Amino acid sequence: MSFKSIVRELKEMKDGIGSMSRRGVEGKHWRSRTRSFIAPDVPPSEPIEQGQWANLPPELLLDIIRRVEESETAWPARTVVVFCASVCRSWRDITKEIVKTPEECGRLTFPISLKQPGPRDAPIQCFIKRDRTTSTYRLYFGLTPSESENDKLLLAAKKIRRATSTDFVISLVADDFSRASNTYVGKLRSNFLGTKFTIYDSQPPNDASSQHISRQSRRFNAKQVSPKLPAFNYTVATVSYELNVLRTRGPRRMHCVMHSIPVSSIQEGGTAPTPTEFPHCTEEKSPVAPISKGKEPVVSFSSPNLSPNLSTSLVSTPNVGEALVLKNKAPRWHEQLQCWCLNFKGRVTVASVKNFQLVASVDPSIDIPAAELEKVILQFGKIGKDIFTMDYRYPLSAFQAFAICLSSFDTKPACE
Repeated sequence: MSFKSIVRELKEMKDGIGSMSRRGVEGKHWRSRTRSFIAPDVPPSEPIEQGQWANLPPELLLDIIRRVEESETAWPARTVVVFCASVCRSWRDITKEIVKTPEECGRLTFPISLKQPGPRDAPIQCFIKRDRTTSTYRLYFGLTPSESENDKLLLAAKKIRRATSTDFVISLVADDFSRASNTYVGKLRSNFLGTKFTIYDSQPPNDASSQHISRQSRRFNAKQVSPKLPAFNYTVATVSYELNVLRTRGPRRMHCVMHSIPVSSIQEGGTAPTPTEFPHCTEEKSPVAPISKGKEPVVSFSSPNLSPNLSTSLVSTPNVGEALVLKNKAPRWHEQLQCWCLNFKGRVTVASVKNFQLVASVDPSIDIPAAELEKVILQFGKIGKDIFTMDYRYPLSAFQAFAICLSSFDTKPACE
């Protein structure tokens, strides 16, 4: 069988993939999520049945999947790689082995890619659509919206106003923002004035610490989630906006303290936390004491490793001196246009108070190359009515970048 024939058959497996890989409820669950998920990353409760495709020689299977991965580099064609991971267990294991992280290959494939750092050389370009009527924000992969509106959805967020704060609940899908769902990935919460925001992740940033919470993980199948099971939220970053009541300081000034990313990550040879899978619960659920309504367990980070004893109480405050700090790049005043300007390299076309670029803010005593300090790690800006671009790169992940950009949408009367 030729390589093109194999690819053709993989594409034709879209309608019948449930009967080959997951029977019954699991097959229906996957088909209902295909359009929103990047790829399935939550293992089924029952073992995947090995079909006829599992009998291929390992060497041939490795070569087939490698060639598919190299040929289908962009969405929607990259869906074929997703199908490879969904055929059976052996195909899934080999596909996960071949597919690299965004930092290594610059591509997004599996859902966990959204929690992994972006590429070092060039940013991943995305855009955000705002829906004012439903207070939702959708992150799509690509330069700008396509005419067919068949863009790849990466993440979605819903704005929820409360008496003393505002929450942005972030999900893998655009129709389920429940924190008890297996699509919940984190949230952003503001203070009363909208000057400080806290980013919460649904999982710790590295796999080692996630082993400590295997019993209390939320990532069950949707029908197995206990209503009394608390959804852990890990404080991974804070975003602060400087007060500007008299409006004498120009555009907004913001600082982001990435508690889960060490400053050494941008040094030569440095690395950022890179989770390889979502935490799963492989053991029987243990009884959990009910918690008060509106309250959730929160865990803060003082280092990439968590305390072995995870409880619902707060861990020690993060050491800001070891965390990576980002600041907005100072704009320049344009005399002819009579406004503040930044070079977005064509990615932003509409003037807005929300537009910003973030660069690293490092103490001079730390050995960081000057070129690294000038590198724009995240940029966000307006290109049309309710449409914004978001370009991010290492060491930020898509989830972290999206959460930072969401903070720009909240009302800040004391900062403008």
